[in-house]
Amino acid sequence: MPQGTTASPFGAASDLRFQSTEPGADQRWSTWPATLPSERGPEPRPDWLVTSAAAIDTELGVVKTGKEADLFLIERAVPDAPADVPGNRSLLAAKRYRTTEHSDFHRSAIYTEGRGTRRTRDMRALTKGTSYGRAIARVQWAYAEFDALGRLFELGAAVPYPVQVSETEVLMEFVGEGRVAAPRLAQVRAKPDELRDLFHQVADFMRTLAFAGLAHGDLSPYNLLVHRGRVVAIDLPQVVDVVANPQGFDLLHRDCVNVCDWFTRQRLECDAEELFGELIADVYR
Repeated sequence: MPQGTTASPFGAASDLRFQSTEPGADQRWSTWPATLPSERGPEPRPDWLVTSAAAIDTELGVVKTGKEADLFLIERAVPDAPADVPGNRSLLAAKRYRTTEHSDFHRSAIYTEGRGTRRTRDMRALTKGTSYGRAIARVQWAYAEFDALGRLFELGAAVPYPVQVSETEVLMEFVGEGRVAAPRLAQVRAKPDELRDLFHQVADFMRTLAFAGLAHGDLSPYNLLVHRGRVVAIDLPQVVDVVANPQGFDLLHRDCVNVCDWFTRQRLECDAEELFGELIADVYR
């Protein structure tokens, strides 16, 4: 796997049943034990989450490739343990921001206004766009996405549960049926009543963020999934503080336009300016 195969996490007193199992091709020991508490998802954690040190991560393939990051399907499972028992086996999505040599990283600086970095050397490298600076940027975007997922999950927004983050990899809940990822909203062909419900879900998501003073910043029908009738938002590293970021209100307005343009094309009446006004009221409520 791109992250490499890690050493066994077991000591001399470990269960011999698991000591005899070693990761094979496209596998690694679960990286959960090596992560810091701050790099793990919020509590209470879902019962499906696999936290056993005996678990093995198996890479099952690529879900999606992008200019900045690739999404992989991972199965985290405890060998020989009953698969139907919660906490023994689950599917995860691994979003890996690409390395300097293999990426076209172009996240816009408009999203990072108001954010900072503690180290002067890192700030200089980010500003100059050096190879070191680009590497730092990828780590920062991975942690920004993880932090945004955690915050929105705690707010009750419909986002994948963030499992953990390490360097440039974010592990999160896989949203889909079996091993098939849920379709994007842009791919859905819904009846009028279903379409109206989908719009209300999207608006509720935007309203949840607005109450917290936030905007997605890049919302579109291409980063909204529909799973069993439920809308789930993805691609969140650019979430902005609407007030603190000088471009915050413009980004929120763009989110409204993107959403309403798509629903209008589906013949569902949607007024972007009205939605924007309602969200602004929520921001200041």
